[in-house]
Amino acid sequence: MPMPGKTHKGLAKRFKVTATGKVKHRNANRGHLMGKKSGNRKRRLRQDGVRTGFNAAYIVEALRPSN
Repeated sequence: MPMPGKTHKGLAKRFKVTATGKVKHRNANRGHLMGKKSGNRKRRLRQDGVRTGFNAAYIVEALRPSN
């Protein structure tokens, strides 16, 4: 009996697939040292990043447990 495929847990913690197939993620550069970054930059970093196209398809495939 073959073993089932597994979800990539590292990707599962960092990405979320939306209902339309886009992939949301948290932007980088917002963990610390925020005082030196401009207000506009910090405001942009608050928004979730989105991956589409080939990158999104690759991530979705890695998150899907294959049989």
